[in-house]
Formats: sequence, C-alpha cells, structure tokens
Amino acid sequence: MTATAAEEWQNWSDRRAATVSSPHGQLALTGTHWLEPEPAAIAGLPGVWWADAEGVRLRAAAADGVTVAGAGAPVDGEVLLRPDTDPEADTAALGEVLLVPIEREGEPALRVFDPNSPGRASFAGISAYPYAPEWAVPAVFTPFEGGAGQAVLVPNADGRERPLAVTGRIAFTVAGEHRTLTVSRSDDGRLSGVIADATSGRDTYRFRFVTLPAPDEDGRTVLDLNRAYLPPCAFADHFICPFPPPGNRLDFPVEAGEKQVLTR
Repeated sequence: MTATAAEEWQNWSDRRAATVSSPHGQLALTGTHWLEPEPAAIAGLPGVWWADAEGVRLRAAAADGVTVAGAGAPVDGEVLLRPDTDPEADTAALGEVLLVPIEREGEPALRVFDPNSPGRASFAGISAYPYAPEWAVPAVFTPFEGGAGQAVLVPNADGRERPLAVTGRIAFTVAGEHRTLTVSRSDDGRLSGVIADATSGRDTYRFRFVTLPAPDEDGRTVLDLNRAYLPPCAFADHFICPFPPPGNRLDFPVEAGEKQVLTR
C-alpha cells in the first residue's frame, strides 16, 4: 500500500526529530571554535589547536585520548584534520565527544558535538502545523541569466555578513498569492532557500529553510511548505545560519511546516 502524502510528511517529521536529537545531531553542538595560525588551547579539550592552508592541526599526547577516525591509536604528536569542505574530510573524537573541523568562507574552525549537551537533554520535540495539502504547490524554476550563480551578502545568525550563493528564482502561487523566491541549486539538482513570512519570530522561528525536488527540463518542481524546516541555529547557538536574502520575506502567514523547538 502506498503511503499518503500526510503519512509521508509524518514520517519526514519523525525523522527530523530523530536526526537533530541523535547523539551527534544538531542539538549536541556545544561550540564552534574559530582557529588562528598560532597554536592555542580550546576550553574543555586537551592539546593545542591551530589552522593553516591545509586544515586544522592538533598537537596532543597519547594520554590525552584524542583519536582520529580511522586511526588505530590516540594522537601522539601533531596531526592534520581536513575540514568538511575537503572530499576526504576528517573527524576526531574524545570519548563520546565528536570533533569536526569545518571551513566557512576560508575561515577554519572546530565544532564540538557532545551527546551530553544541555540542549539534547532538554529537547521535547519540534512543534509543527498539521499537514495541509494546499501548502504543496507547483513551482517553476528560472536560473539567472547565463546560468551563472550569484553571491548575495546576507546577515548570519552570529551577527556577521557572509555571501550566500544563489542560482535562480522559483515562481509559485500559494494562499492566493503569487510570489517568487531566490534559491540555490545543489550538485544533485535539488533547490533550497531561506525564507521568512508573517509568522516568523512569532508563531514560528525567525526564519526557515525549504528544499525542493530537482526541476524537470521545463523548470517545473514542487514547493511543499509543509516541509519548511527549522535551521540548525534554532537547535544550537553555535551554528552560523544565513538569514533570508532580499525578496524572500513573504508578507503573508505561511501556516505550514515546523514552528519551534520544544523543551522540557
């Protein structure tokens, strides 16, 4: 028997809650530590950490107990950890704590995911609007002229402005309103966008993300706002999430999708 759209949405919603609350999910993030070229200590972690053109570097003793994924023994000396932007990215661990080197706009950092984080301990679910089929609507994607992407400077959740790569716009009609949204296109063809609406900052988090299936050769796809979802920074303050680009703040309420993180 084929699942109904409402059942598929419920399964998606359940997977979302399970993913963000997993031992090293978004709720487990306890720190994003931006690194300098000079070795320095990171509070709560052994050894000294720094960064260079190749990635994140650690100098530690075997007794410190830091292990690199795939290695058979703890780090004893100096080791290079390639960031998440590298096809052969590395991770490390300190017991149950996961250490993930990242790079954002050329700036390296180390993320710390602790299964015993306060956010994970207090998580009680994600509130959401009930599924409503009228919020899943046809959309047409039009790439920017020449097919080239653009970089739009937008504020981020950490207070800094960073470029957001966008590749075109989708046009759609929902709740009697015809609108367009600026979106990005990933390597697998899917589209994604950052949006806000009249519920943002009141009934829902201050902005949300949407993902659309890869458009067909005529640009046709589907915008399902039932699957508008909370950004990572809704679950942990240490994420840097882009705010909506100009034109992506809808002036009517989108009463669909995820609303807020629930706590005990």
